[in-house]
Amino acid sequence: MTMEEKNMKLIKPMLAKPSSLPQIDNDYAYEIKWDGIRAIFYATQGQFMISSRNLRNITTQYPELALLQKQLTKTLILDGEIVAFDSNDRPSFELLQLRMGLTSPKLIKERMKQVPITYVIFDLLQIRKDLLLNYSFLERRTKLAELNLSGSFWQTSPYTIGDGKNYLLASQKLGLEGIIAKRITSLYLPGKRTDDWLKIKNQLRQELVIGGWVPGKGSRTGRIGAVLVGYYDLSRDEATRKGHAQKFLYAGKVGTGFSMADLDKLSLLLSSHKCSASPFTNKIPVKEAIFVEPQLVAEFEFTEWTTGNTLRHPSYKGLRNDKDHLSVTRET
Repeated sequence: MTMEEKNMKLIKPMLAKPSSLPQIDNDYAYEIKWDGIRAIFYATQGQFMISSRNLRNITTQYPELALLQKQLTKTLILDGEIVAFDSNDRPSFELLQLRMGLTSPKLIKERMKQVPITYVIFDLLQIRKDLLLNYSFLERRTKLAELNLSGSFWQTSPYTIGDGKNYLLASQKLGLEGIIAKRITSLYLPGKRTDDWLKIKNQLRQELVIGGWVPGKGSRTGRIGAVLVGYYDLSRDEATRKGHAQKFLYAGKVGTGFSMADLDKLSLLLSSHKCSASPFTNKIPVKEAIFVEPQLVAEFEFTEWTTGNTLRHPSYKGLRNDKDHLSVTRET
């Protein structure tokens, strides 16, 4: 029986806009920006399901969270992030890559031991039959705190009201990705990215779609040397609403941040998506390119956007199979 058949509506996560710290500090609550993947947790009638940001069912990838469902006595929908912590107790997206996208039960079981995950919960969207989307952030957070959700593989994210500057400084000292600012009166708007939720990053990061690669040389002979990446001028929903065709725009060439295992994995994934013509709308300044259909999403860290709208000093961080490639747009 599906969650819809159990009268539980699948919900797209509310999103945050890239920003600097908000001007009216006390209007916002501040949370850590967890370097993981977004996940909505549905629990009802002794069953549970986990969906990703694009509503993909990822339940079987994280079987340890069945223990969370066993502790719940009420129908609930939770919003949070699946995170892998390194030996210094810092979120590591690189480690989480070892858990993402797995389908083999045997490999999932092995990786559970090697890379344990934690579901960091930061919102409550439904309790019993009450959908809480029209409740304020503080009201939802108060109800979430009353549940006292903490266990071996899950925890409730802390937050503070006001004092955003010091919260950001603390995140920098701890080597974290950044913080999230949420307006305390904000309602929960599924799938929307508004000024009510802001993400303030310590390093610039951008999700981009791979549109090709350049063959490697030297130690990378026979492997990918660099990937060619881009983004859409409009998201899928914006393009539909405006009646415009999407443009896939070139954002640069990335050749650093890859392990040999990363390169082998990318070669395997990209080889079945080769195409003869460039998928980029604009002309790219690259020779010897091998083009692919732009479907694979990855995350990259960089120092700034150049005046030519490409990334400066980009570095690969990992694949994002939880993201819809047609909704990847420039964030900063």
